[in-house]
Amino acid sequence: MSSDSSADLNADLGADLGADLAEALLALGGNVGQVRETFDRALAMLCDGSEVRLKTRSSDYATPPWGLEDQPPFVNCCVAVETKLTPQTLLRRVQTVEHALGRRRAQELRWGPRPIDIDILDYDNIVLAGGDLTLPHPRLFERAFVLVPLAEIAPERVIAGKRVRDALAALDTAGINRLPPRPIP
Repeated sequence: MSSDSSADLNADLGADLGADLAEALLALGGNVGQVRETFDRALAMLCDGSEVRLKTRSSDYATPPWGLEDQPPFVNCCVAVETKLTPQTLLRRVQTVEHALGRRRAQELRWGPRPIDIDILDYDNIVLAGGDLTLPHPRLFERAFVLVPLAEIAPERVIAGKRVRDALAALDTAGINRLPPRPIP
């Protein structure tokens, strides 16, 4: 993405420049195209170093489909970011990145194939309900494909009264496999 495109993206999203930094945990997933490369592009678009800064990224994991099982396996990872954006502005930015990378929510099946999906799992331990954003993510503790990479980067994090590693211990992780690191070009 060119610096002009990044500047346009940032200007269009109405950044909250005076806000204190918050930590958000995000989950990325996809099963269409070159997913790992799509993750790299998504994080480059999302994390501009000013309004959103990448703190840490988990390994990538091959995971079985969830919800709609008759589809290719997914690749999933989690990241922690620091941001000056409000939760709603971060959500708009995430959705803009997804759209730029080929996601068309109106045309896809729920839990079906997609090139990219980015979920906000937690934002500074705040609780939001209703509207277009619920925090923490309402299905976080049902999804081993999210908790496995999240436990890699934040095992002791407590979300909604549950420690991530403890929530993961209660789920079946069969079929979830860490992918080897990709060579640096």
